[in-house]
Amino acid sequence: MHVMIIGAAGMIGRKLAGHLAANPHLGGRDIGLLSLIDIARPEPPAGFKGEATCLAADLAAPGAAAACAAKRPDIIFHLAAVVSGEAEADFEKGYRTNLDATRALFEAVRAEGQKAPYRPRLVFASSIAVFGAPFPDVIGDDFLAAPLTSYGTQKAIAELLLADYSRRGFLEGIGLRLPTICIRPGRPNKAASGFFSNILREPLAGQEAVLPVGEDVRHWHASPRAAIGFLVRAATIDPELLGARRSLTMPGLSATVGEQIEALRRVAGDKAVRLIRRVPDPAIAAIVAGWPRAFDARRALSLGFSAESSFDEIIRAHIEDELGGRIGA
Repeated sequence: MHVMIIGAAGMIGRKLAGHLAANPHLGGRDIGLLSLIDIARPEPPAGFKGEATCLAADLAAPGAAAACAAKRPDIIFHLAAVVSGEAEADFEKGYRTNLDATRALFEAVRAEGQKAPYRPRLVFASSIAVFGAPFPDVIGDDFLAAPLTSYGTQKAIAELLLADYSRRGFLEGIGLRLPTICIRPGRPNKAASGFFSNILREPLAGQEAVLPVGEDVRHWHASPRAAIGFLVRAATIDPELLGARRSLTMPGLSATVGEQIEALRRVAGDKAVRLIRRVPDPAIAAIVAGWPRAFDARRALSLGFSAESSFDEIIRAHIEDELGGRIGA
């Protein structure tokens, strides 16, 4: 089996590649070839026994998506995106990366199928940003997708395209509306949601973190570990179970910033909590105010997707996966 990861140099892409290297099979089939693609050349995952090709490519550039589709991967994970804050700050870059490149990929797959039969499974990383206020307290699967950010708009359009290209038989698509992934390892990025990870990651490493919003802010979260589980499940699920609605809201945990901080206190103590510095940022607060807070993800749960049930679990997963099981590592 040939698996392609687009956006393989990003955090989720790297973790997915590492998972597939350690567990080189999907749906009962062995993975013999991994194609890893990103704007910057990804690194091959350690320990993979098959063939791994790593390529730097911009899918929005002429011919780049066609070159990817010409490799005819059986499964394509499309994870590449400009994150929320950057997409809002740079309108053209957001649409080029999040929409133009996605449409180019879908079209390249369709064109490849016109040469000879070809219909890959395509797992698309969407976002809960496709929903916009006003919200009910808990958002169900049938709630209107009416985003209030450029990033959310780009993801919502891509979801519609994914459904239509699937309906027409050009690809076998499934879109995953991912919660905010927390705790993200590495350095802070330009995502407006970055502080949700920062206020936990940095204190766990003994470093100061800045909190730009109030502790009453509530949001929907899942760990990187859960995100990899979502992607693997999406790659192997029976497409007949999806019907015409090809995008699913993933399970997660609804928690306030204050509840995050109390979980940090339980796991790492008062010393870690004292490293959080409150510095209000009205711009970030305004963006976050338009985000959803809680979901009823029963459709995804019924299809075998799962996530954490407490922030203590999310924090402990980060300590195990990123800090070698030791706080301050």
